[in-house]
Amino acid sequence: MEPDNHKVTTCQRISEMLSRVGDKWTLLVIRELGKGPNRFNALQRQIGDISQKMLSSTLRNLERDGFVSRTVTPVTPPAVEYALTELGHDFLPVVCGIATWTADNMGRIESARQQYDARLQIAAE
Repeated sequence: MEPDNHKVTTCQRISEMLSRVGDKWTLLVIRELGKGPNRFNALQRQIGDISQKMLSSTLRNLERDGFVSRTVTPVTPPAVEYALTELGHDFLPVVCGIATWTADNMGRIESARQQYDARLQIAAE
C-alpha cells in the first residue's frame, strides 16, 4: 500500500518545525522577544550564554520561518531591532505552555529517569 503523500508531507513539516523549536535557543529567543522588540546586543545579554554567531543564526531562521521581523533604522551605526511577528505572537502561548508544563513536571521526569537508571544498573550487575 502506498503511503498517503499528504500525510507524509504533513509529518515531515511537523518534524521540521519540532526540530526548529526544539533547538537550544529558539524558545529562549521567542520568550525574550515576547516581552517586546529588542536589539541584538540586548537580546544576547538577556539570553546569556549564547554566542553572537548562534544568536544571529537563530534570528535568521526565525525570520525565515516568519516568527520574527527585522527592522533596520538608517542611522549611524544602523539600528537593527527584532520583534515577533503576528505568527510569532501566535506561537508565544505554546512556548509559555511548554515552559509551564516542563516546570510543573520536572520532578516527575527526574523521578522517572532515576527509576530507569536504577533498573539499568540492576540489570547490568
